[in-house]
Amino acid sequence: MNERPAAGFLPVDKPAGPTSHDVVAIARRALRERRIGHTGTLDPFASGLLLLAIGWATRLAEYLSDLPKSYAATMRLGIATDTDDRTGRTVATSDEWRALEPLEIRASLESLVGEIQQVPPMYSARKVGGRRLYAMAREGVEVQREATPATIHSIEVTRIEGPVVAFEITCGTGTYIRSIARDTGIELGCGAHLVELRRTAIGPHRVQCAVPVDRLEDAALVKRAWVTPAHALAHLPAVDIDADQARSLAQGRAITVPPGTGAGVAAALEHGELVAVGEVVGDALRPRKVFG
Repeated sequence: MNERPAAGFLPVDKPAGPTSHDVVAIARRALRERRIGHTGTLDPFASGLLLLAIGWATRLAEYLSDLPKSYAATMRLGIATDTDDRTGRTVATSDEWRALEPLEIRASLESLVGEIQQVPPMYSARKVGGRRLYAMAREGVEVQREATPATIHSIEVTRIEGPVVAFEITCGTGTYIRSIARDTGIELGCGAHLVELRRTAIGPHRVQCAVPVDRLEDAALVKRAWVTPAHALAHLPAVDIDADQARSLAQGRAITVPPGTGAGVAAALEHGELVAVGEVVGDALRPRKVFG
């Protein structure tokens, strides 16, 4: 791989099947770069946008992990599985979905918009008592899971054909779409599980701009899709600085910021290039991470 910037983010279109870790391993080989991470895992059966952090940009992944995520999802009413998706074992079936009106199905899903509490699936990476839930599930152990908060920004039902319901959802980080399908099935009294899931966006980043996994060695395609660190952090307040201020930040010293910058995390840019991420307190930007 050549003619590639030293660090940045690469949107990749993950196919169904490989894990997110598998995609990272493929990218390491294709891009000849060991320092590669990602900003949010996709289940193996899911496809779509995986935003890879490359080079020193791996230090920025935490600032993108909370961006809202959008998905195109399909669930199947009338069948519940132990994984809450199509990869699991059927644990219950029902024909009660036949009596449901489309309006009822839409209302059940759309009622989830806002702040909700959801129980994570047993087959998930969430830890209980220091152990991953999926590890216990594989041993045939089911434990009580506490509901955790999730934010649903929007849900739109796009298709209802018999027991199959397709919908688009935008949600906050940590939301389990499998739990959305499971809980909707419970609410409707017929059970349900997720059969397809495709991540279409992470914040402003769209899967349409992503590189297919099997084309990661295409240097021109990778270059076109490349996202610079400054662009990746465009959702943060930006502070334009000069060379002297950049040196101060590199030495761990705070710099003065313009009035009205606002408190919180901000990106420091010199000539449009990211040189630091810091915390604005009062009229000062205190460096957290410095690059260069």
